[in-house]
Amino acid sequence: MPCPSPRDMQSDIHLIGSGQTRFGELWDKGIRDLMEEATDAAINSSPCTALDIDMVIVSNMLAEVTNGQAHLAAIASSLLPHHPPAIRVESACGSGAFALHTACAMLESGRARNVLVIGVEKMTDVSVDTVASALMGAADSEQERPAGLTFPGIFGLITQRYMHEYGLTRDELSLVSAVHHRNACENPFAQFRLPVTPDAVTKSAMVSNPLRLLDCSPISDGAAACILSTEHAGAARLVASQIASDSLSIVDRPTITSFSATKDAAERALAEAEITLKDVRILETHDCFSTAALINLEDLGFCDPGEAIGIYHNLWRGGSPLDGARGRLPALGVNLSGGLKGCGHPVAATGIKQLIDVSKQLQKTGDRYGLAHNFGGAAATCGIHILESIS
Repeated sequence: MPCPSPRDMQSDIHLIGSGQTRFGELWDKGIRDLMEEATDAAINSSPCTALDIDMVIVSNMLAEVTNGQAHLAAIASSLLPHHPPAIRVESACGSGAFALHTACAMLESGRARNVLVIGVEKMTDVSVDTVASALMGAADSEQERPAGLTFPGIFGLITQRYMHEYGLTRDELSLVSAVHHRNACENPFAQFRLPVTPDAVTKSAMVSNPLRLLDCSPISDGAAACILSTEHAGAARLVASQIASDSLSIVDRPTITSFSATKDAAERALAEAEITLKDVRILETHDCFSTAALINLEDLGFCDPGEAIGIYHNLWRGGSPLDGARGRLPALGVNLSGGLKGCGHPVAATGIKQLIDVSKQLQKTGDRYGLAHNFGGAAATCGIHILESIS
């Protein structure tokens, strides 16, 4: 039997505080330090005190491997003077979005009125090989790992198929990272704040044909935290929180150039928010690899399959991103933070950082709606959150 449709939000949930560390290679800080820095910033920016926090939700994927540390929920609780109950959530690189969704459920149920959500990852203290192997826990260990695949390998295959189906060229693909790096120059929390030309992307070292080094999001340390509340009002409120899942292995999917979890979550989120794509002006999407950014725009509905590169042609030239895209939608801010590529990708912190960036950009531009899109693995899981500015 088909699954019942997820229920819409039952109460107003406001984003009332947020904070994050810089993302990067933060060798002088431990995982507890990162959590504390982001938490303090979130509380200090909110109308509530630490004692008002009823519950903590922590998102983390890799701490057992990269830090030898489990039980992060207890650590997060100990950062607050009254040790509120805490839960750890894991959904690979989509852990942040799933932590936010869990927080929404707690708030809507009435079990909490103010929830602190923390995403943290400390990835640079171990070898690249160790991190790559740990990240493959987000793929299928029976069908993909025995073939020698890593995530660059998986997305290399996806990219080859996408190029075959839609005629995307290597030089065109380089526009994606170049645009996101240019955006990151304006973000003080970004790991990379230097511009990168498309030619530099094309000439960077081969990682997994046809993906080059500068097509891939980096290994990063960092934390992001926000406070969601049904008790206090903020400058933005969540009008949608939806999650979806797909087959874990790409082998089991009818296509690898489109991600059904993104489509499902987006359709539900727009229905829950009672808006259309034409209302969305700010978008933070999960560009773990440059090809993913293109597929995401298509799956979210901003353009037809194979057309997303046209958006990046326009963005690189400095025009409206959707000029020439059949006039379907108005101007759209795409990964203005720099995305995962420019900001860095401490995997479980990313989804929370995206929500924070959407909020900042809405306040800056005066637009009403923004969307944060965060997935895990090769989009085996996806979470989408829509914020409405009410300032």
